[in-house]
Amino acid sequence: MDSPTALTEREPGPQTTVRQVMRPAVTTVERHAHLAAAAYLMRRSGDSAIVVTTDDESRRPIAIITEADITDVVADGKDVNDLRIEQLIGPDPVTVQPDATVNEAAKMMLSAGIHHLPVVDNDHLIGIVDISDACRALLATTLT
Repeated sequence: MDSPTALTEREPGPQTTVRQVMRPAVTTVERHAHLAAAAYLMRRSGDSAIVVTTDDESRRPIAIITEADITDVVADGKDVNDLRIEQLIGPDPVTVQPDATVNEAAKMMLSAGIHHLPVVDNDHLIGIVDISDACRALLATTLT
């Protein structure tokens, strides 16, 4: 994750683009994997969410698995080693274009009640931005 200093160097603020704050090295998982695999990959990468993509070259996002999803499954008494990710997949995830502003991305997340947005370019996954990334960018101008 970027430090506040790194964000300041990019002149953050409401007009900062998603491309400037997204994390491009997105860890992904296939829909046929067990939920335990998603949890392992999230822990290993230090992320609070993982994008589920199509199995082809396009890597089109079809879902997001979050820590909250895993918590819900465990709280419901289900075994993450038995449950397949495809059993949790709902409608297509809300996504954002890389040239959208961070302000627009933050509004999208707030209105949808979500904390993570896959960043797509021509339906191809290129990164992820979360509410913390957006807040850092939007607040950086008030911190300097």
